[in-house]
Amino acid sequence: MLKHAFIVYVRPLLEYNSVVWSLYYKQDIEAIEHVQHRFSKRLSGLKEFTYKERLKFLGWPTLELRRLHTDLIWSYKILFGLVHLNYDHFFKLSPNQTKGHGFKLYKQFSSSTVHSSCFAHRVVNVSVKHC
Repeated sequence: MLKHAFIVYVRPLLEYNSVVWSLYYKQDIEAIEHVQHRFSKRLSGLKEFTYKERLKFLGWPTLELRRLHTDLIWSYKILFGLVHLNYDHFFKLSPNQTKGHGFKLYKQFSSSTVHSSCFAHRVVNVSVKHC
């Protein structure tokens, strides 16, 4: 029952509007993750396990992974017109389309760390790393 209560009442507060305000600094990411860490440790019979083992037992991903997943879902929705947002405001398609699909994202140059941590740059950074 506590597991369900955490998912229903606490996790939405930790993930609220994460596409807009996704955490950038390691200390902030750890602070948010620590809430789930502390809660999972207090569940009956899980205190002696490591955080990763507790998450595996509960079937929960890390909050950081959930934020990444949400970012990727929203980028898909924007690119394929599933929401009423123009993808040109967020993404630029790569001009070098030699093979594959036509939705390869172009990584735009950013000289400021504030701009490089915004939604469009975060998603392109992930797609560039994992391709």
